[in-house]
Amino acid sequence: MEKQPLLNTYVNNVDMREAVEAIEEMIVSDRKGYVVPVNVDMVVKMETDQHLKEIIDGADMAVVDGKPLVWISKWHGRPVKAKVSGSDLVPLLCRRAAEKGYSVFILGGMEGTARKARANLEKAFPEIRITGTYAPPLGFEKDKAELDRINRMISEAGPDLLVVCFGCPKQEKWIYDNYGKYGAKVSICAGATVDFLAGNVSRAPEWMREWGLEWFYRFLQEPRRMFRRYFVDDVKILKCVFKYW
Repeated sequence: MEKQPLLNTYVNNVDMREAVEAIEEMIVSDRKGYVVPVNVDMVVKMETDQHLKEIIDGADMAVVDGKPLVWISKWHGRPVKAKVSGSDLVPLLCRRAAEKGYSVFILGGMEGTARKARANLEKAFPEIRITGTYAPPLGFEKDKAELDRINRMISEAGPDLLVVCFGCPKQEKWIYDNYGKYGAKVSICAGATVDFLAGNVSRAPEWMREWGLEWFYRFLQEPRRMFRRYFVDDVKILKCVFKYW
């Protein structure tokens, strides 16, 4: 699919339905690839992390995850159709997987979180085939034996869709370095989605999401952890808005 510029990267101008259908087409065509939802935090990180920028620029699909980026795209004269957040996209992909018989593997989260997410998905979509879940130990990305173990585990499960929830930029870099080594068709960077699916963290009300206030809801839930990201790092997006005008 063609991409268009957005600040310091390139994104696919799709709505939620088109994103689900395009990812399904990747599964059906047996074409390996990875999908990255791009949010404000990632745009800011790409300003100083060239490797992350290369990974996101090279994604088979990059969708806009956040109302602020939708607004910025309009200000810059290249409007995108809609916000396609990973936490909304993954449940819809799981629904489609249940309907069509595609298999899913959930990777990431704290110990027990992925299993809880699996139980909730199986309750919501009884026909879904979840072929595995795994929560890697802290520091796994520096342990070659553990990395090999994860790749073998995924390959043995052979999922059509791999949902990776390590947080940015760890998940993007891990997928880029490993998606050619494991046997999953489509890998999607999903961040905190595993916590939402498990019910450990609640989503913002629909009206807050529509008005671009989901970040504030997250901050109220985890103020100590989210303060620096939202009030120190992410405000740098303003500089990007003028830099790439």
